[in-house]
Amino acid sequence: MLKFRTAILLGALLIFASNALQAAALPGLPAAAEEPATPEPLVQGGLLGAISSSIDNVQDKLDLNEDLVDAWRLRADRAADEVDKLVNQPSARSPMSIVGDFLLLSGVWLGAFALLTVLGGLLAKRLNQGRWLGTRQRSQDLLSYVLPYTLPAIMCLPLTLSISHFLPASVGRALALCFAYATSSGIFSTSMLLCVIVMFNTGHKRAAVQIIRDYCPKPLFLIGFLAALSDALTSPQIARQLGGNITSSIAVFTGLFASIIFGLLVIRLRRPVAHLIRNRPLAQRLKQPSLQESLRIFSGLWYWPILLMVMVSAINLIGVGEDNQKALRCALFTTILLIATVFLSTVFQHLFKSRKAEALQRSSAYKERFLCLLHALVRIVMAVAFIEILGRIWGVSLFEFAERNSIGRAISDSLSRIGLIFLVTWLFWVVLDTAIQEALKPPVNKRSSARQPSTRVKTILPLLRNAMKIILVVICAITTMANLGINVAPLLAGAGVVGLAIGFGSQQLVQDVITGLFIIIEDTLSIGDWVVLDSGHAGTVEGLTIRTLRLRDGKGFVHSVPFGQIKAVTNQSRQFAYAFFSVQFTYDTDVDKAIELIREAGESIREDAFLKYNLQGPLDVFGVDKMDLNGVVLTAQFRTVSGGQYAVSRAFNQRLKKLVDNSPWVHFAQTYPQQVLLPKRQGDEVLEDGQAPQHGAVLLPDPPRSQ
Repeated sequence: MLKFRTAILLGALLIFASNALQAAALPGLPAAAEEPATPEPLVQGGLLGAISSSIDNVQDKLDLNEDLVDAWRLRADRAADEVDKLVNQPSARSPMSIVGDFLLLSGVWLGAFALLTVLGGLLAKRLNQGRWLGTRQRSQDLLSYVLPYTLPAIMCLPLTLSISHFLPASVGRALALCFAYATSSGIFSTSMLLCVIVMFNTGHKRAAVQIIRDYCPKPLFLIGFLAALSDALTSPQIARQLGGNITSSIAVFTGLFASIIFGLLVIRLRRPVAHLIRNRPLAQRLKQPSLQESLRIFSGLWYWPILLMVMVSAINLIGVGEDNQKALRCALFTTILLIATVFLSTVFQHLFKSRKAEALQRSSAYKERFLCLLHALVRIVMAVAFIEILGRIWGVSLFEFAERNSIGRAISDSLSRIGLIFLVTWLFWVVLDTAIQEALKPPVNKRSSARQPSTRVKTILPLLRNAMKIILVVICAITTMANLGINVAPLLAGAGVVGLAIGFGSQQLVQDVITGLFIIIEDTLSIGDWVVLDSGHAGTVEGLTIRTLRLRDGKGFVHSVPFGQIKAVTNQSRQFAYAFFSVQFTYDTDVDKAIELIREAGESIREDAFLKYNLQGPLDVFGVDKMDLNGVVLTAQFRTVSGGQYAVSRAFNQRLKKLVDNSPWVHFAQTYPQQVLLPKRQGDEVLEDGQAPQHGAVLLPDPPRSQ
């Protein structure tokens, strides 16, 4: 909607410009007819030059109309003369009698209205307490407005008019009748509008109705009072009594005040009224989605036509327009055009939404994107058509301005070229971006698992997408500036020189870019791989730019490494990996039992519901790999998926530890010094009680003694 309003404002500016240019070329002035025909000016500088060439003409057209000021000055002088004449002229009646006429008629109206209001209030209260209206809240509210206010306002005015016939014609009588008519009209219009509002007081609309009922009475009465007073002052009978210039001036100002108050009231109540328009029962909203969407859009725009009519009425009261009836007619047609355009836009929006939903069901990404592009083009065409029809309503035409005027042709040619540039760029980007997104999209069903995008594709295509975006933006910006009238040759030359200087001064940057390009092309690493670099960095590849590699290590830290510093890469995330186990047992361990426990631990991993998906084969037990001073070393391995070796290794160690703890024949070896059993030797000392020491005593080597 913001784009639509921007298009309307742009069209209004163009209409004013074309009107100014056409007004300058209209015949009718004798001096202009005698001048020789001058050739059309040569417009240079693209769109900006054409706009600057028309600024003077538009400025002349937008100057203040001095005739209007003179007319109002003359009217004010005549009104002052009429006031002086009204005050100073001799009269057969005294001023007190004139004031008495005013007070008498005003008292008659006020007394009759007060009496009828009290009676109507009592009657409404009695009827509302009845059995039939006891449960009908809306009927009670209607009676509370009609009986105490509407009927008394209607009945008091004829009574006052009939009594005024018994009084002679005077200024007091005229003013009393004016105020009685204005007050009755204000009360009547307020009560009738509130009766209409009360009819919406159901369900979820009660909050909005309550806001309107609390805020509206005073502004509505003031609007009705001022509008009726303005109408009464323009009557011939009142004008003869008070003076034509006085009554017309007061009527203009009261009408302006009424228009301003009405405009402020519309702005203040735009949200509650929008709530009344768009909120309907759920069943109706689900049954008629198109109508609901139309009401939703209309609820956001309902006050704009009213404000437009208020503005036209204010202009008509001031007297700016040369033909007031024509201005009102044009405003009415503008309102109809605005409403028709909004509803037509809503219909197209629903049509494209349904087509887009069908494209999504058929998994047609290209059709979906092109439908969005077509929808945008249709809205642009509708905006241009709206501006053109709006201009023709007010007496101008953009197409005629573009054909018959050199400045208009220059502006239209520049805008056409710029629009074509944007359209071609947009089309190329839609095709490229859709192709890349489709290539990166994972398969929808299991049968298309072979079409899963590789990590190489996931790495290269985003870089290609970003590079093409930058290239398209730069080309579109340069060509647009050229069509605007900006000389881009110095800009391109400067950019070339700066690029050459940057190339010579940043050799390391160029080296990083070229090295990274070959690393990506050769598929050395991809996003998501766990790699170890020769520089000591290790981690998961999170991102690739044109210059750096971003890694996240096991502690969560992020490292950015330039490609030029990478000499060797160890990629631990390609195809498969091995979970290698090297277990050391003591020499008194039964090797066959140990191998059996290793196989049992491997079989439990193969039966695990989560770990079995990391395996690519059975456990391979290699047997005794070596023997050293610490014990016997047995080795085995699993072939796993990339990255799955760590989980398998941890699970294998845990299971093997539990199995060994429960086995009396298998013991893990220890690397610290162990107990050694030495046989009995001759010459061993005899204990004091005559018993020899037992075999297998624990003997530790004596520490070396210092010489």
